[in-house]
Amino acid sequence: MHRRTFLSLLGTAAVASLSSRAIDRAPAEAQAAAWPGYRQAVVIDSNGDPSLYGSEDFAPLSAAVLDDVRASGLTAVSLTVSGVGSYARNYDETIRNIAYWNAQIAAHPDVFVQVLHAADIVEAKRSGRLGLIYDFQDATPLSEDLDRVDTFRNLGVRIFQLTYNRRNLVGDGCLESGNAGLSEFGRKLVARLNERRALVDVSHAGERTTLEAIDASTVPIAISHTGCAALAPYPRNKTDNELRKLAVKGGYVGIYLMPFLRSQGQPMADDLIRHLEHAIDVCGEDHVGIGTDGTISPVAVTPEFKKKFADEIIERRKLGISAPGEDPNVYTFIPDLNRVDRFARIAELLTGRKHSDARIEKILGGNFARLVHNVWEH
Repeated sequence: MHRRTFLSLLGTAAVASLSSRAIDRAPAEAQAAAWPGYRQAVVIDSNGDPSLYGSEDFAPLSAAVLDDVRASGLTAVSLTVSGVGSYARNYDETIRNIAYWNAQIAAHPDVFVQVLHAADIVEAKRSGRLGLIYDFQDATPLSEDLDRVDTFRNLGVRIFQLTYNRRNLVGDGCLESGNAGLSEFGRKLVARLNERRALVDVSHAGERTTLEAIDASTVPIAISHTGCAALAPYPRNKTDNELRKLAVKGGYVGIYLMPFLRSQGQPMADDLIRHLEHAIDVCGEDHVGIGTDGTISPVAVTPEFKKKFADEIIERRKLGISAPGEDPNVYTFIPDLNRVDRFARIAELLTGRKHSDARIEKILGGNFARLVHNVWEH
């Protein structure tokens, strides 16, 4: 499909009606009232998850979760299927994750469609289903075998993040003080991903790894979920230099809804808007979007949740994968965006800041859709 045809279809795809199931799930009519363009927009979370926070591993998706997917207004989500941080178990874990999501797609063909090509995003929008884009958040499932790129690509993976927080065979993650950059194996991996038309992602990567991957790639790459270090200098966030070079090469940055949007305390929606606007100032409006790094369904903040959340932070610290800024009392979501229609609310906030409808449409998903089309179909 030619780029012009693809972009035209993105602008004209039909939208299925949405449903709501509870008072905190805003109906589609409210979404349309908040920003009239929402129901026509292609809305993509460049790092998210349809399953319920804290749900049992590999449990079938509940009717409530499926209702939330329908009510969200999302067109597609980039869904992590890889394990992270372990060479010993991540290959098998990744295979099991892919099998699980394949089963959920098969069980709910009226709700989900797997995205293997850019045209599948158009189809997701036309049919009112959620497109699932399989991604990695670590290269450890590949081990030392570049042929596994083909294995996982054949299993539907379309986005490959090079590192998680620590060092792996590909390069240094953002928590490695050595900041050693890409290895020779990492350069070969970037070249293989380019050859196979898979999207390279450098979220969680160290600064040198990020810059060297941008330089090494022959096509644009992504930082699917991050924040701006100029506003909150955490290792998970990217410097203006990284963001600018990414944009010059045609890449994309998704701003997350994580604790790292503020130096201290719980980030709120205003902090997200600040990071979006800073990224636009640095990169330009054609290179910025949203990668929540969270679930579609709102999180129920119960005593059980609070204990589980604190325990998870402690466990991540023991495993050495916790990042500075992770705090048992600072949640990994934004409280005033803890709602199923959060993307519609973000659009409303951007409207209040006098951003144009065209810019908002790009931020909500148009920029990410264009990027994957240019990489996957070039």
